[in-house]
Amino acid sequence: MVGTKHIFVTGGVVSSLGKGITAAALGRLLKNRGYKVSINKLDPYINVDPGTMNPYQHGEVFVTDDGVETDLDIGHYERFIDESLTRANNTTSGQVYSNVLQRELEGGYEGRTVQTIPHVTNEILAAIQKVVEASHPDILITEIGGTIGDIESLPFLEAVRHLHRSLKAQDCVFIHVSLLPYVASAGEVKTKPTQHSVRELNAIGLQPDIIVCRCQVPLTEDVRKKVALFCNIEPQDVIENTNLETLYQVPLMLEENGLARSVCRKLGLREEAPDLSEWEQIVENFLHPDKEVTIAIVGKYIELHDAYLSIVEALQHGGIANKTRVKIRWIQAQDITEETQKELLQDVNGILVPGGFGERGMEGKILAAQYARENKIPFLGICLGMQVAVIEFARHVLGFADAHSTEMNPQTTHPVIALMEEQNGIPNMGGTQRLGKYDCHITPNSLAHRIYGQTDISERHRHRYEFNNQYSEDFSQAGMAITGRNLARNLGEIVEIPAHPWYIGVQFHPELKSRPNRPHPLFRGLVAAALEQKQGGIINE
Repeated sequence: MVGTKHIFVTGGVVSSLGKGITAAALGRLLKNRGYKVSINKLDPYINVDPGTMNPYQHGEVFVTDDGVETDLDIGHYERFIDESLTRANNTTSGQVYSNVLQRELEGGYEGRTVQTIPHVTNEILAAIQKVVEASHPDILITEIGGTIGDIESLPFLEAVRHLHRSLKAQDCVFIHVSLLPYVASAGEVKTKPTQHSVRELNAIGLQPDIIVCRCQVPLTEDVRKKVALFCNIEPQDVIENTNLETLYQVPLMLEENGLARSVCRKLGLREEAPDLSEWEQIVENFLHPDKEVTIAIVGKYIELHDAYLSIVEALQHGGIANKTRVKIRWIQAQDITEETQKELLQDVNGILVPGGFGERGMEGKILAAQYARENKIPFLGICLGMQVAVIEFARHVLGFADAHSTEMNPQTTHPVIALMEEQNGIPNMGGTQRLGKYDCHITPNSLAHRIYGQTDISERHRHRYEFNNQYSEDFSQAGMAITGRNLARNLGEIVEIPAHPWYIGVQFHPELKSRPNRPHPLFRGLVAAALEQKQGGIINE
């Protein structure tokens, strides 16, 4: 195969149709056919990245190995194609304009007038080329964020039009994901919104080769033919995409409905069916589990599940590995008080406190960690959740009543969590935390060692504050062990309580590396411990 073939995925009618899942599922289908696949996201928003955006605006921030804060769709891509992506795989308008303006200030345009075409579009094309040069894929799938008709996405679409003109016919495919609403009062699926969306795309100079129809009911042959006729494609290239119980069913559905075959035909690639037996087993374990556990997620954004998207997915992966349905109980951290603590937590089989920033809900999280510790409930603290476990232990076991993180209480006399030295005096918030992959050495024969099965690991980080090493001896003598350290910086990465059946906190974000076919050991272990707790192996007093 000579050169990289390109697939561009656009969206029409409304947002949140699942372009990212469609792109990721297609990536899995093509990878299972033996092709090297990478996926790229072009985001129209003018923020440089989502790192400083409120979760209510953007959901979770996904972090890559090389330390870039990216769109949550990058997490979908990694989980589906089982590849670690990089900073090259997510480009925003903010990055594009920043680069263009910086180049202009440096004289890179030799005094010429800087314009959207060609300077901004060329920068976008350069970003796409960086993905090709970084990973040399056989096929690069590029998702263009937003909806056709949005002003913000026009430069990206124009850049893609330029690229399309430079490629051979069999080197490029356009997929348009569009809504076909079902109007119950008329008892009909309406194609007009998709027709208008495609017409808008045509006006930009682009013609979709394949239309993936998001719909509530199966498409009839008449509807399929109507979409094909009015949108100038073949009926076989109108692909049905209905709602499913789990997003991991999407690759199987799209394979059955012929998406990958249409793509391969248009790209001149072999069309034989891939071996999807591993993926079928994943779906089987999810849909037909043998057992069930309830795990509480105690956070401050619980009404917005996308804020914890990778954690939810990682818990499902742990459930798949244990053939167990994981029921998540969402608990607002602010609702946990000394009076409500037992009522909210007494019948869960595991407690997870996720990462986050800020003081809101902090005391509730501390009470959740205390309840898990005192009642022998399996506990996993992630990032801030690990810091919560440290603060709780310091207050209620070491007797440091005002123990806290200097993030929340700069005046505490026991700063058991403190700002990293290199973070002092940093003026900008974006992209300046401890980000990306760092090594961690695990103490042999510890719980962490049993979970991972090895003593040297690497995990992804996103934080500013760390365990304060001045208190290491106090914690160790009182029964909380620091069993994972970054040796290069002598930073505590993992804490656990050996006297507890399963209680562990980690400074990193293990959820970012979990895959449905390769569940992260911490989540697989948490679900297994929750099962043991439910079966009576761990006492909930």
